[in-house]
Amino acid sequence: MHVIALLMAAGRGSRFGAGTPKQYLPLAGRAVLRRAAEALLAEPGVDAILPVCAPGEAATVAALLDGLPVLPPVAGGRTRQDSVRAGLEALAGASPDIVLVHDAARPMVPRGTVAALLAALETHPGAIPAQPVTDTLKRAEDGMIRATVARAGLFRAQTPQGFRFAPLLAAHRAAAAEVTDDAALLEAAGLAVALVPGSESNVKITHPEDLIRVEAALGAALLPRMGTGFDVHRLVEGRPLILCGVTIPFPLGLSGHSDADVGIHALCDAIYGALAEGDIGRHFPPSEATWKDADSARFLRHAAARIAARGGRLAHADVTLICERPKIAPHAEAMRARLAELLDAPIGRVSVKATTTERLGFTGRGEGIAAQAAATLLLPD
Repeated sequence: MHVIALLMAAGRGSRFGAGTPKQYLPLAGRAVLRRAAEALLAEPGVDAILPVCAPGEAATVAALLDGLPVLPPVAGGRTRQDSVRAGLEALAGASPDIVLVHDAARPMVPRGTVAALLAALETHPGAIPAQPVTDTLKRAEDGMIRATVARAGLFRAQTPQGFRFAPLLAAHRAAAAEVTDDAALLEAAGLAVALVPGSESNVKITHPEDLIRVEAALGAALLPRMGTGFDVHRLVEGRPLILCGVTIPFPLGLSGHSDADVGIHALCDAIYGALAEGDIGRHFPPSEATWKDADSARFLRHAAARIAARGGRLAHADVTLICERPKIAPHAEAMRARLAELLDAPIGRVSVKATTTERLGFTGRGEGIAAQAAATLLLPD
């Protein structure tokens, strides 16, 4: 059975109130759109995903879904119904057996949902997950209650919704009125649509508090991992002094294959350690000419990308610079800001401080600068 999912990402999210469409917003280190795609692909039976986006946003969507088994995005239309039909028409040549239609604003697909849909589609042309209404319903007008609506037999529809491909395409082509979901088109055509159990965890992000709720749920499924790093470089003449991504006015600089930023190097090692992915030398060997005099910002961006690729997020990073001179305190806030920028993290999760060795050892003699760092990540188990 050939199953393709349409990932509906053409909406503008006006109720959310952000300048960016909600499906592109970050959620625990990754875009809502990507989390929705990954959740779909984690369900057995889904062969591929076809994203449907707003006109002109195909490149953005392709970049956010890079590395996943997705088809080239297609442009949607003025309404969700127009967008679904555009996706279906794009699949007409492939003619899959089953098509799933999923909101990009639903980043959590409960385990077993797709399996239940596919089982129902063996005997019905359509099936949707739904939750029974448990709250008392009121019909209102001008801020006043006009009636109480009986909730017996009422359900809240969710996605992904599943359909046999041919009947759904035919229903869209024959549609004479606008509907709010695809099941309504099959209903209007007199075709049976089954209900399978939905879930409270299948949240559609509509308002800012929804994003907070989903991020909390994702965080509860992550485990803390901690790593430490340490680096040392010699002070020499003729080199700029770059510490934690900030150039410091000083007559000496640090010697090394790259720009020798001990703060960033130690922090990278801490992150790679928390990921159990070796050290900075494994990812950027000093024997390779490519990294000669390289900006260490590239290394830290790579480390941050590895956190995201593993489905995690940075909880906290702490860097301690060890030297007699220069004084670090006047530059500490600029260093924090630069590290937070490179890590794409709130500045409140980044600490930079300094200490001396009371004039003992090579740092005490001003021969070099050392740095130690600790990083705490939240990662899937």
